[in-house]
Amino acid sequence: MYLQHFGLTETPFSLTPNTGFFFGLAPHVEALQVLQTALQTGEGFIKVTGEVGTGKTLTCRKLMNELPERFHCAYLPNPYLTPDELRWAVAMELGLKHSSQIDQQQLTGLIQQQLLALSTHGHSIILVLDEAQALPDESLEALRLFTNLETESRKLLQVVLFAQPELDERLAQSKFRQLRQRITFSYCLRPLTIEESVAYIQHRLSVAGSESGRLFNESNAKRIAKAARGIPRLINVLSHKALLVGFGEGVKKIESRHVDAAIADTCDAIKHQYGMVKWLVAAVVVVSSCLGVFYWFKGGVA
Repeated sequence: MYLQHFGLTETPFSLTPNTGFFFGLAPHVEALQVLQTALQTGEGFIKVTGEVGTGKTLTCRKLMNELPERFHCAYLPNPYLTPDELRWAVAMELGLKHSSQIDQQQLTGLIQQQLLALSTHGHSIILVLDEAQALPDESLEALRLFTNLETESRKLLQVVLFAQPELDERLAQSKFRQLRQRITFSYCLRPLTIEESVAYIQHRLSVAGSESGRLFNESNAKRIAKAARGIPRLINVLSHKALLVGFGEGVKKIESRHVDAAIADTCDAIKHQYGMVKWLVAAVVVVSSCLGVFYWFKGGVA
């Protein structure tokens, strides 16, 4: 790998969400502020949506790492579950030990008792679901019914949903109007701006131990940002590939040709149009030259 070659201590552009690389850019900080404010209210659903690769899982992990001690967090990273499977998963996350022979009504009763016990001991319980757009319709309804569990003064469970925009499309349906009305706070993660993307690249390199100056100059960092449409995951993919190409050539700093090679090799990246324009100009020049020679030759013969 290229770590030693570029003087890095760890891979700077890994696709695994690592809170050690968290950078306080506006969209992620704003999302965390909304979440923290919402959790203080102790009621309803909280929803954070964003396109693929915009940093939902990293924000989710950052939130859970920074929860005050009074919060008890149940986390479901893969909520593609039937209603029965969802109840069992929640029970396990709440620390319940039970027989697999009990029915769903008994299980719901045990979950309510556990929520009451945790609440009595001063805990606020939150259920966090990543990739919530994968929840089947019946499980979304089961999730809503969970939030019916309450005391006279407060809900026993808050639900935080991290999801792709497809969840909003589903919730717009009439059959989900009850759940929709229980969403007290929402936030939509936007892509990074060009300036934020450039700062993001340099931040990750710095955290990874880069001390030899900027491996990417500002121009190449902007090329990556534009090709990635400001999506952090794509920025990571392109930056990683550019480093690999540079390493393969034995250079110490990334050049535009390395970035172009990374962009050309990445399906979801926006290809730079100027490359096509230069190719077309060159083609026109060649064709024009050939035609000029042809007509000159024809005229000379005549």
